[in-house]
Amino acid sequence: MWSAGAGAGCLGILGEAGLPNETDMEAINFIQDLAIILATAGLAGGLCQRMGLSSVVGYLVAGVVVGPFTPPFALVKDIPRIEVLAQLGLVFLMFAIGMRLSIRKMRRMGPSIVLAVATSAGLVFMFTRFAGLSMGLVGSQTVFLAAMLMVSSSAIIDKVLVDANATHERSGQTALGFTVMEDVVAVVMLTILTSLVQFGGASKEAPIGETLGVMGAFIALAGISGLLFVPWLLRRMSTSVNEELQTLGLAGLLFGLAMLAQKAGYSTALGAFLLGTIVAETPHRPQVERLFEGMRDIFSAVFFVAIGMQIDPAALAAIAVPVVLLTVFALFMRTAAATAGLTLIGTPMREALRTGLMLVPIGEFSFIIAQLGVEAKVLPQKFYPLAVGVSLLTALAAPLLARRSQVISGWVYEKQPRWVSDSLAAYHSWLERISRQQQRNILWQLSRKRLIQVGVGVLFVTGLFVFAERFAVDFENLVGKDWAFQDGPRVLFWASLTLISLAPLIAIWRNLSAMALLYSEVTARGHAQEAKLRVFIEHALKFIAGAGMFVWLGTIVPVEGMAGWLMILLGVIALVAVIVLRRKFIYWHSEVEVELMSILAPTSSGLAGTQAPWLNSRGEWNLAVMDCVLPDLAECRGLTIKDIGLRSRLGATIVGIERQGYLISLPNPQTQLFPRDKVLLMGTPQQVGNASNFLQRVIARMTAF
Repeated sequence: MWSAGAGAGCLGILGEAGLPNETDMEAINFIQDLAIILATAGLAGGLCQRMGLSSVVGYLVAGVVVGPFTPPFALVKDIPRIEVLAQLGLVFLMFAIGMRLSIRKMRRMGPSIVLAVATSAGLVFMFTRFAGLSMGLVGSQTVFLAAMLMVSSSAIIDKVLVDANATHERSGQTALGFTVMEDVVAVVMLTILTSLVQFGGASKEAPIGETLGVMGAFIALAGISGLLFVPWLLRRMSTSVNEELQTLGLAGLLFGLAMLAQKAGYSTALGAFLLGTIVAETPHRPQVERLFEGMRDIFSAVFFVAIGMQIDPAALAAIAVPVVLLTVFALFMRTAAATAGLTLIGTPMREALRTGLMLVPIGEFSFIIAQLGVEAKVLPQKFYPLAVGVSLLTALAAPLLARRSQVISGWVYEKQPRWVSDSLAAYHSWLERISRQQQRNILWQLSRKRLIQVGVGVLFVTGLFVFAERFAVDFENLVGKDWAFQDGPRVLFWASLTLISLAPLIAIWRNLSAMALLYSEVTARGHAQEAKLRVFIEHALKFIAGAGMFVWLGTIVPVEGMAGWLMILLGVIALVAVIVLRRKFIYWHSEVEVELMSILAPTSSGLAGTQAPWLNSRGEWNLAVMDCVLPDLAECRGLTIKDIGLRSRLGATIVGIERQGYLISLPNPQTQLFPRDKVLLMGTPQQVGNASNFLQRVIARMTAF
């Protein structure tokens, strides 16, 4: 029997006379919209998968169909609610993209891939701006158009490579590494374009150099702080709380860092992306991927469907000709630019072209960039459906180009003029000689690490002071202007900040002093007055370094909003701390450096490692490599490799198993297979295809108990 209190509570929920009130109806409508989005996304995504297309195509089409611009099918009509869902999906999507990138992975790929991506992005940017000017666009509009085409869609490319069985080919691995680095380019472009909107509007140029410097400072500050805090937090949570609370804690951290980036003047996407890259550096990455797998899939689909719902099919049809023309341009330009970038770093032209053909689809970042330009009134409204239309067409072309990439690249290679092949061969020989000379350059080898440490330290301290003022105001508003004593919050905040900055500042000076000594030794060697010249050069370099540090600190410290007495007080605190605690600061900085290096230390790679031994050429053997993930209800779960008898049945061999982020290389016949294992198969193309289908078979029906 209900009590009176329970009945009253029920009536409170339903509103007067048992009817839902306005707030309740808003919540019900939100749930209804979310149900429609997920149901249509599942249906359309499944159909696209059966057709061999990326699920992203289905999500976009589903959004267009059920969006507010397609009566009588318009099932979701509230535009502000759609935008909220898109923002929510964007945070999870960027977190997942960040999880694919790590400093360790970038180090394995090497600086050459960075140069290739930068070259490709620069070529696309330059030629797209020329094309935009020929279309009658103004300067800032061409920048947005170029940014839309600079970055490929990692979500679509992953699907295309899996379907084309190219994930373990060298060209496929290069494409994966390329698109990972293009995600970094996309984040940089988003920051530049945000600066263009905030500072320049549609007519002025934004301070690009300053914007990049400040963004680098923010990334260094958030990255180093996150690398010190997040692994410790994940380690504590993994031993003290259950998975439910771990998920809640990490989700709170995700949205918190997203809002911190927003507070610093950047997009929430940057904060979510940074947290993903930080988690990717920790040994907890497989666990986090498992915890967030469901939410990532749900909200990534929500993002793409929400993008589609903001497209008017009539507006898309009205610009059909520009969409087709821009698609043709994007297909050619992206392939040519990626091929040129990879050829520049020494990749054989045939393999570079094959990789370029896999990098044609654009996607998620193009939508975000187009939306930013439209909302800022820099771009006309038609650019949003233009971005979606080009993405759809490039996604449709991508599977065909990936499957035919070997044939197309072979045909182009055979048709190239003799002088082109001779020039490329001479250029690659020159690159090899340069590489050998760099390896013999002892001075560069000795100073490279110190230069990196100085650069990271400069960015970290810059981030501390550049973003300090706005957070000092927040702290003062939180505790009160005269908390503890008059102007107490401001004094305590800046005193703490000064002490925190001393350790990296001392480390920067020590590295610069060591390099001054090293360069003076090399420069003065063999001179008649070697001892005197060495001392003179060392002191001169130290003077230049000290002057540079003084100018740098004078630029980043917000002296305009700081009282004179406070500056004197902070100077005294810094001087006393350096005299008394100098050795402690050096020790603390060394401890932090050791902790960071232990976090970033190389670990064993999984099946997708860029240096995997099976990436060597094997075309003459007619061998293929394919991986597949065992479903939860796989028939072979719990069986050993010997029990399955895969090699005797189908001829394929299991050469590796990735289980929760850990690689079992060349497993023995007694190794058991479990659900969610990623199994690496080797054999002929037909054998590995049949073996993959066999391992992914699920039980027909469950036994009733």
